[in-house]
Amino acid sequence: MSQDKPIHEMRLGRVKAVIWRNESELGVRYNIKFSRLYKAGDQWQSTDSYGRDELILLSKLADMAHTWVFQQNDRADTPVDSYADDRNTRSPVRSDLRLDRQNSR
Repeated sequence: MSQDKPIHEMRLGRVKAVIWRNESELGVRYNIKFSRLYKAGDQWQSTDSYGRDELILLSKLADMAHTWVFQQNDRADTPVDSYADDRNTRSPVRSDLRLDRQNSR
């Protein structure tokens, strides 16, 4: 990471998202790390494993983090992601990860 502290943190219950800002040759990029907090004895611990009841919180938190990142990019008027197929859609989906319908049959 390019800095010692995250630029933003958010939490829903015991599920947490930490957002890091990274400078790259292509501009600013954001990375998000998700974790679930739990208590083991007197110590708070974290894990990247989620149970059934945390999955909805994880998905909502991912949506919130996604919105936050887009707001930062809109304020800075910078491209969202170098992997976007079409800058007009501002889609952060990598085209090389999409399934090709011709090849999946």
